[in-house]
Amino acid sequence: VVEIVDQYDNECIPKDFRDNKVEFIKNKLTNKSCTRTFTVPKQMKSPIFIYYQLENFYQNHRRYVKSRSDKQLQSKKNAAHIRECKPMGETDNKDPIIPCGLIAWSLFNDTYGFSVKGKDLKVNKRDIAWGSDKNYKFGADVFPKNFQVGDVGGKSLNSSIPLSEQEDLIVWMRTAALSTFRKLYGKIEDDLQANDVITVVIENNYNTYDFKGTKSLVLSTTSWIGGKNDFLGVTFITIGGICLFLAITFILLYVIKP
Repeated sequence: VVEIVDQYDNECIPKDFRDNKVEFIKNKLTNKSCTRTFTVPKQMKSPIFIYYQLENFYQNHRRYVKSRSDKQLQSKKNAAHIRECKPMGETDNKDPIIPCGLIAWSLFNDTYGFSVKGKDLKVNKRDIAWGSDKNYKFGADVFPKNFQVGDVGGKSLNSSIPLSEQEDLIVWMRTAALSTFRKLYGKIEDDLQANDVITVVIENNYNTYDFKGTKSLVLSTTSWIGGKNDFLGVTFITIGGICLFLAITFILLYVIKP
């Protein structure tokens, strides 16, 4: 597994704003574009998975986790089902926000563009969400409405695309258990060679500065047991081996002493 991690939250703040990062990120007139470069240490075979990593972000906070309406997400007929979504359930005019709640409202909105040797690398953002989430948790007849109409918040959504196809949102809505987490942004379906220099143009929009969080961009390949952190893969194989051993033992005991 080859992995590249680049923490960019501080590096993408101009020197004039280093002492007031929150002002920079909230000011709509500041240029949020930032260019980063890094070198590929070893050949990276496609698909190369692109993640954003956030630290000190508690998606598992009780109030945050509860601030959503699964019924509203699933069907158009439940548009007014916003009771659980406070404080982001409705507009000042009492119109329901779709999707409502703090989780959707805080949707990650940094963007990344990649190139190598002046050639743009296409980022595939299809099939980055769980199929079960797309098919059963987000309705094909539910469209964004009154979403991100205020001055603060995260990414906006295309109101002409149903929630079942808004995969960035679907990925974000599957909340993380820990305060440091990664979420899939997309996939690069071209091989990268050792010593290739990747240029990344980042739109540094997401406000992690208010809560002293960090943001990192991660590029990673996978192996047959997953990514670089192979703890889960090793754990599953170990448990499977133990179960197989016990099954064989019980079969032998049954045959020898029925």
